[in-house]
Amino acid sequence: MTKVTSQEIALFRSQLADDSSAMEALDLIEDCDGDLEDAAMSLAIRAGQEPGITNSEWLDAMARKWRSLICQQEYREDLLSSSVVRIMERLKKMPSFPESLATPVLIYVLKQGVTDFCAPMDKPTPPQWNNGNMCNF
Repeated sequence: MTKVTSQEIALFRSQLADDSSAMEALDLIEDCDGDLEDAAMSLAIRAGQEPGITNSEWLDAMARKWRSLICQQEYREDLLSSSVVRIMERLKKMPSFPESLATPVLIYVLKQGVTDFCAPMDKPTPPQWNNGNMCNF
């Protein structure tokens, strides 16, 4: 279970005060005693999604589904600098991203650690060939 403390909820509230869907998500997280997965599952069901796996697995799978977008350089910079408002605005402009789930997904990514969450996207590039030879003699 990913636990969101009352202090963390208050911080997100202060950053996202003008975002009604974020406020609704934060209210639900608070109602679920900070259990992020339970709140995300409830929001998913309200949004018409039919999660078929346990709460913790579902939120992780949802976040991983969007990892290639969330871990793009401009988004990652926003996350690393705690520009939650900017990344929320960007995600909500994407018609395929479920707006009501943006808040729990982003909190999940932040709780996992942006660097750790995005690590699978940072695989080293394959070696470059130099005139057909991998060695640079």
